Amino acid sequence: MDPVSVALLVALAGGAGSEAGQQAWTGLSALVRRPFRRGQGDSPEALAVSSGEAELTRLAEAPADQARAQALSTALAVRAVLDADFSAGLQRWHEQARLVRTGDGEVHNTISGGTFSGLVLQGRDISGVSSTPLPPPPTPPGGSTLPVDD
Repeated sequence: MDPVSVALLVALAGGAGSEAGQQAWTGLSALVRRPFRRGQGDSPEALAVSSGEAELTRLAEAPADQARAQALSTALAVRAVLDADFSAGLQRWHEQARLVRTGDGEVHNTISGGTFSGLVLQGRDISGVSSTPLPPPPTPPGGSTLPVDD
């Protein structure tokens, strides 16, 4: 699983995405607060790994703090490696949270200058789309539209 992006965590902690963003943050909070099911026979080092709850709380206290968001992202990734149930839940949560409009990776398109004609597509995160070029314009009766030197 890809790590949860710092930008997404900062945006959600700061309340981005209105109701959907708040629901995503609440969902992550509930997921992190579930009991941490470490594997059988864990080493003392594995038992010392954070559940992510402390990092979640610290980020909620200072939502714009990128270092706190990075600490939470790291804690989530480590916990996902050690807890298969948490990993599955985090993956489901992450798929839904990516749909929240946070401004992360925002795109601004501008076309300017000169004469322009033709098809323009502008967008972000487009997948599963195929396109074919437009056919050339029909040739007018009498031949070419380009001037001919005699």
